[in-house]
Amino acid sequence: MNERIILSREDITKMPVDAIVNAANSKLAGGGGVDGAIHRAAGAELLEACNLLNGCQTGSAKITKGFSLPAKFVIHAVGPVWRGGNNDEAELLASCYLTSLQLAKEKHCKTIAFSNISTGIYGFPKREAAVIAIDTVRKFLKENTSPEQVCFVCFDEENFLIYKELM
Repeated sequence: MNERIILSREDITKMPVDAIVNAANSKLAGGGGVDGAIHRAAGAELLEACNLLNGCQTGSAKITKGFSLPAKFVIHAVGPVWRGGNNDEAELLASCYLTSLQLAKEKHCKTIAFSNISTGIYGFPKREAAVIAIDTVRKFLKENTSPEQVCFVCFDEENFLIYKELM
């Protein structure tokens, strides 16, 4: 395993990293799952900051401060809703990871932690999403020295075991 990529099974809101990546909705309005957990942990200022960003397109990401989180920044990545796999879902998901990494690099983040984008209520098959995430991150790290370390943070056991096997 590449020492620049690590795997963790914990609460992403407690990660002492430079940036955490939120699986956000296009309105950046908070919601359920990891999105809701991040908004609750960061405090009301996060929603206020998100409201100033005028939403975010699927496949892209925007960045805010981390406010009450240990992380300096929250990168809000809007993953695709799974619609059978023939609607550019794979490309849009890869774009979320790539855009997030580029934002982290621009903000000089040494460490970044990713949630499992689109695998919750958006229904993206977990194994396929993990392959896309790992491949996209590996390719980016091969061509860039920043960020120095990427952590895939799995809240649930199923995602954790899939990532562990693939890595």
